[in-house]
Amino acid sequence: MGRGRLRIYLGAAPGVGKTYAMLSEAHRRVERGTDCVVAFVEHHARPRTEVMLHGLEEIPRTELAYRGGVFTEMDVDAVLARRPRVALVDELAHTNVPGSRNGKRWQDVEELLAAGIDVVSTVNIQHLESLGDVVESITGVRQKETVPDEVVRRADQIELVDMSPQALRRRMAHGNIYKPDKVDAALSNYFRPGNLTALRELALLWVADRVDEYLQQYRGEHGIRSTWQARERIVVGLTGGPEGRTLIRRAARLAEKGAGGEVLAVYIARSDGLTSASPKELAVQRTLVEDLGGTFHHVIGDDIPSALLEFARGVNASQIVLGVSRRKGWQYVFGPGVGATVARESGPDLDVHLITHDEVGKGRGLPVARGARLGRSRIIWGWLTGVAGPVLLALLLTHIDADLGLANDMLLFLTLTVAAALLGGLLPALASAAFGSLLLNYFFTQPLHRLTIADPKNIVALVIFVGVAVSVASVVDLAARRTHQAARLRAESEILSFLAGSVLRGETSVDALLERVRETFGMESVALLERTSDVDPWTCAASVGPDPPALPEDADVDMPVGDHMALALSGRVLPAEDRRVLAAFAAQSVVVLDRQRLQQEAEQARTLAEGNSIRTALLAAVSHDLRTPLAAIKAAVSSLRSDDVAWSQEDEAELLEGIEAGADRLDHLVGNLLDMSRLQTGTVTPLIREIDLDEVVPMALGGVPEDSVDLDIPETLPMVAVDPGLLERSVANIVENAVKYSPDGERVLVAASTLGDRVEVRVVDRGPGVPDEAKDRIFAPFQRYGDAPRGTGVGLGLAVARGFAEAMGGTLDAEDTPGGGLTMVLTVQAGPSRAGRLAELVQPERQAS
Repeated sequence: MGRGRLRIYLGAAPGVGKTYAMLSEAHRRVERGTDCVVAFVEHHARPRTEVMLHGLEEIPRTELAYRGGVFTEMDVDAVLARRPRVALVDELAHTNVPGSRNGKRWQDVEELLAAGIDVVSTVNIQHLESLGDVVESITGVRQKETVPDEVVRRADQIELVDMSPQALRRRMAHGNIYKPDKVDAALSNYFRPGNLTALRELALLWVADRVDEYLQQYRGEHGIRSTWQARERIVVGLTGGPEGRTLIRRAARLAEKGAGGEVLAVYIARSDGLTSASPKELAVQRTLVEDLGGTFHHVIGDDIPSALLEFARGVNASQIVLGVSRRKGWQYVFGPGVGATVARESGPDLDVHLITHDEVGKGRGLPVARGARLGRSRIIWGWLTGVAGPVLLALLLTHIDADLGLANDMLLFLTLTVAAALLGGLLPALASAAFGSLLLNYFFTQPLHRLTIADPKNIVALVIFVGVAVSVASVVDLAARRTHQAARLRAESEILSFLAGSVLRGETSVDALLERVRETFGMESVALLERTSDVDPWTCAASVGPDPPALPEDADVDMPVGDHMALALSGRVLPAEDRRVLAAFAAQSVVVLDRQRLQQEAEQARTLAEGNSIRTALLAAVSHDLRTPLAAIKAAVSSLRSDDVAWSQEDEAELLEGIEAGADRLDHLVGNLLDMSRLQTGTVTPLIREIDLDEVVPMALGGVPEDSVDLDIPETLPMVAVDPGLLERSVANIVENAVKYSPDGERVLVAASTLGDRVEVRVVDRGPGVPDEAKDRIFAPFQRYGDAPRGTGVGLGLAVARGFAEAMGGTLDAEDTPGGGLTMVLTVQAGPSRAGRLAELVQPERQAS
């Protein structure tokens, strides 16, 4: 039995018609005789979608009880027992009710597919796991229900259900998606035109990438190497020279002319690792191509034209951009060059652009350093070995009786030449080869003790000796220098990698970064200097170490960064090769300093904005919510003082009751305002002590009618570590808010339970509830959700409750009540004595075992 096939209808937002398209597909399959059933489809009370269910067989759902409510989920066992050819499963990212067979619906779908059942499902782009942060930054809503991207990517077919933002908003306004009472809120929040446009672009790009994967897979399976110009892909061949920037910008302009154009910059290095490219220039070009929206690739290949064409055909490129060769005219005798070779071998499916630039004909140059430092002592030993070694060897060989022969004598002198190259480099080795050849001529070739050679064979032998000595010395010296350079570059790369990683993760402050500079280069002190203009004095932005330099001129090393900043170091003079890494540190230090200042400015701006919003809301509250009870009190007092009316005792009692109610209401409003002010200024200092919940929670219910709350506080609950006053005020505000929104005759449930080392207090109401995107906003100061009438409060109750909870080390969050309504979950820390009681309970069991 094979695996079933998965087809997914992907939409950019709710309401684009995914479920409708899925049901239409089901009707077409049923008409063709396919055994197709509805395993789970949610029509959300949309009439047109509900009508599409007629004529389709539906598998009965399973019912699950959870937190006092009954919910329905897909019955996986029933679908497996029915074994249809095709099953419709809506909302792939749905989270199943606890107690279900699987935690997620996509896991249910995996079971159906494994059983050989084809599945047709739906999902929105915002539910893909990898796009969670992107969607949240666009819409401000964090999607709690997600599906792994790989699950969707493995689908055999993905069909995009698309709709323009204007058309979707018209559908929303006509009531085809949500109920009329929710339309205005949806249009002004999640379904704003900008949000829908951004989500639509995300969906289109994601599907385009998936289509590209299908295309690459098909070309690979069928061995297709020719280019299919379904999409403009422009490959830029880089050499590491300065002309690369011109080529990248030209390729970016070419890509802009076609919709969906893509730029891929590629640098091809030889497999031996030897290159004339400048690492600094390659880093600049990588940054440039990434800033222009392209990608940078590093490829290994000894035959550069073949490697470049292989890469271009592998990515299905349509164009190649190369620079005109920098070689001088006489160098063309060695071959036609990379550009001409690529153009000749590209074939009809690849267009090759040769771009002129300022470096044409100037020569490639060899920027690779030859002066890798070997150390003073090594150079001295190399010269001693190269000059004194042959003399000592000649004296030794002339004072022993053994006749080794000219060939063996040459090998001994050649050994000294190799040793001189290993120790001191090329120059001592060349001196050793020249001096050794003279000694061989004078002491070991006929006629002896004369600088002439009688036998022509000896002439050939000496020439070969010199040639071999020079060649071996060059190779050994080059290998030694390359080893030194590789070790140094590796150390530099590790330093730069650590630097970039720490800065990108935001783990480095300016002082920490300067301390890293001081440790890396062995300096006494480091200072980051800045000035506002060329004539202003230098000021120290940050420094580490004793007596940091106050001016760049006073430092042993100064590294300018831009026009008005410099990194100054004191302690020793750095060699030229160390300045490249120092320049990276200097640039990063400026970036970190700018980021810190921006964070400080953002924090100040946020504080000012919060203060301004609080002042504005406070003025609104004082102008209306506080004046309303004052007006009622004033009217009642004026009525009682009036001599024109003879008030009965019942009337006087009613007026006095109104005065008392208005005063209580004023006291509550002013109390919340003062509490919010204390929270904003950070003057709330909780006095934590252990106390039982049943001592605090009942006292918090004094402000609500007696028959409006059901209390469920088990006696077995542990004590909690809280400030009793703050906890009472938090619970009181939460309960008053729940009672306010509860329907008539519906009691609010206040229940408590343990969860690990925490205690949860849940306040459950059966009111209208709050959508997910508004659950965080209801805790903001001066916010009242929905149709709360004016005069019912200034919208501070939940803000104060959350502030007090967090001050005690707890949390306050909102959840949906199963079956409708809102549940406030207040979590606080259990008292330390709970751990002791648990240990007492566990210890006897361990002793008994």
